[in-house]
Amino acid sequence: MADNFELEDFGDGTAAAVTDEDGNKSAVDLAPVFDVPVNISAVLGKSYMSVSQLLKLGQGSVLELDRKVGEAIDIYVNNRLVARGEVVVVDERLGVTMTEIIKSEDSAG
Repeated sequence: MADNFELEDFGDGTAAAVTDEDGNKSAVDLAPVFDVPVNISAVLGKSYMSVSQLLKLGQGSVLELDRKVGEAIDIYVNNRLVARGEVVVVDERLGVTMTEIIKSEDSAG
C-alpha cells in the first residue's frame, strides 16, 4: 500500500478513495478502521517532582515545565509521537495546529 493517499470529502462525514501518487486507489482498504477511536494528546511540557512536592501543590500553584514559550509541542496518537505543533485559539477554545509530521521510524524511540 502506498504511504500517501487522499480522501475526497463529501461534506457529510463520508469520504471515498482518491487515487494516490502512483494511481492506486488504496484509501478504500482503510474504510473498516475509519470509525476506530484513537487517543490524541498534545503535550505542552513535562515536569518531574517528588510526591511531597506534588502534595504541596494547590490552587494557584505554578508548575514549571521543561519547554520554553513558543517551542513546539508534541502530539501523540495512542502514545506514539506523530507530530509537533503550536497552540492556537479557535473560538475561545485551545487547539493545536500541526507544523511537523514525524515519520514512524523517527517516533519509535
